[in-house]
Amino acid sequence: MSKIKSLIRKNTKSDSSVPLAVSAEIENTDHTSLDMTSKTNTPIEQTRWNGWGNININKKVSPHGAKLIKSHIGKTKKLKSVSLQQVLKTVPQSRLPAELTDLDMVSIDQETRLRHARGQSFPDWIAMHGGDFEVFPDGVAHPQSTKDVEQLLKLAQEHDLIVIPFGGGTSVAGHINPQKGSRPVLTIAMGEMAQLIDLDTESQIATFGAGTQGPAVEAQLDEHGYRLGHYPQSWELSTLGGWIAARSSGQQSLGYGRIEQMFAGGTLVTPQGILNIADIPASSAGPDLREMMMGTEGRAGIFTEVKMRVQTQPEEELFKVAFLPNWEAGKAVLKQAVQNDVRLSMLRLSNAVETDAHLHLGTTPSQFLAISTYLKARGLSSDKVMLTYGFSGDKAQNKLAVTQFNKLLKQNGSVTGKITNIMGSVWAHGRFKFPYLRGTLWDRGIMVDTFETATNWSRIDEQMAQMQDAVKTALADEGEEVMAFTHISHVYKQGASLYTTYFFRAAKDHATTLQRWQKIKHAASQSVANGTATISHQHGVGRDHAPYLAAEKGKLGIQVTRDMLKSLDPEQRMNPGVLLEE
Repeated sequence: MSKIKSLIRKNTKSDSSVPLAVSAEIENTDHTSLDMTSKTNTPIEQTRWNGWGNININKKVSPHGAKLIKSHIGKTKKLKSVSLQQVLKTVPQSRLPAELTDLDMVSIDQETRLRHARGQSFPDWIAMHGGDFEVFPDGVAHPQSTKDVEQLLKLAQEHDLIVIPFGGGTSVAGHINPQKGSRPVLTIAMGEMAQLIDLDTESQIATFGAGTQGPAVEAQLDEHGYRLGHYPQSWELSTLGGWIAARSSGQQSLGYGRIEQMFAGGTLVTPQGILNIADIPASSAGPDLREMMMGTEGRAGIFTEVKMRVQTQPEEELFKVAFLPNWEAGKAVLKQAVQNDVRLSMLRLSNAVETDAHLHLGTTPSQFLAISTYLKARGLSSDKVMLTYGFSGDKAQNKLAVTQFNKLLKQNGSVTGKITNIMGSVWAHGRFKFPYLRGTLWDRGIMVDTFETATNWSRIDEQMAQMQDAVKTALADEGEEVMAFTHISHVYKQGASLYTTYFFRAAKDHATTLQRWQKIKHAASQSVANGTATISHQHGVGRDHAPYLAAEKGKLGIQVTRDMLKSLDPEQRMNPGVLLEE
């Protein structure tokens, strides 16, 4: 360690003299990555029944990272977790009629129903670890074609069933949870419809089964030299149909676009029949059905085949990290880059608290010391912010974009160099592993969740302050501290998204812990339900955000949406209570 210190003191006058020992410290970070080359979906049996992702993958939390969080929220104690066998005993007998249970594509197996009963929201984690699932679907169907889905919706109508579409089960807003009621619940899991059906290379339109998960999308396109480029944090498990239904946004949306730029058309099976959305490049022929059906969250019907706008694989993809003196400098770089059309694929700016947290959580103590000492020697204080950015394109395009962006960085006092470039590569290599950290922290009694919005540049600072203050003070009546920090992860000429992460202590039991979360969630939601920010930029509405949607849409907007959905589902059997409150 003393050798590292002496090298840093001696060699921090220029980028070219970054000590090899410091670089080695960063390069030695955990590079274990997910297998994202499979052309087929991850079997649900290989995922955790009560947490995130593949059962064989874990993400460690550094001791000094956990110590930092506890310095904010206090000492923690782990909540008890029930076993799978304990929960299986609570799964009731199915209420589905024989006409459905006799179908080969319908399962009433207890574990299958359990694994399709919850998503990944905080209340879902409480239910899964505490054992109180409340309601299970009465059966889970696995259709293999549009005709299968048609048959299932027809039977649902004949037998008065509630229908819940299920993609990858990654919802963090309560999209897929069955509710108490007299009508049996049929969950329709789309995982069997996961193939590339057609690729029109002349038009660059790829047709997929809507149940295709992110890795399988890219693996199948890669065989033909193409890419979709939609990379939400849930990419490992989430599906095309889910992305469209919830209007999601990927990490590289600046370069590839949000899902609404990628979705060209497709097939939506509704209780009233099939709605075919033509993949026409542009039209002035009345309201856009494509736009109308995106974001309907299963209330209008089920996407079965989707047509996506794809592009050829980029010649080169680069990810880098820079540090800037403060939030204002970082924000200036983002605005200048996007408003001057610098060709980047992503921009992510962490505020000072998040920067410090990431440096703690993502490093060993010696790595943290090496980076911190290096940045301090370059003149950066505790106000420093971290900017992660990327380029995708041919080498000539990237070279020009890098030159343009480096000029903006330099003008705003950035620190870059070999050490920060290595950090960019490390981030890219493990970027889909971050959700696994949630389970590691849970095991330490540290509760974590997120909240996100988007607003105009003129309101970014005010909105971020309101969100963070609302979250941090939500448990003041209990004498509990909440740690919160924020980043911008999607930028537009008009404004940007804000993504807040927060930590709080587990209470004495699951129910009380859930009550703490409910206080925080309500406070955060109220802070954005003001007509100038969205209740959700990328997670969708689900059940958790539905009570706050009217502030954004207005009374008439809610009525128009309700009338449109009712025209396709007059008996309101499709995912009731999601998107719009009943």
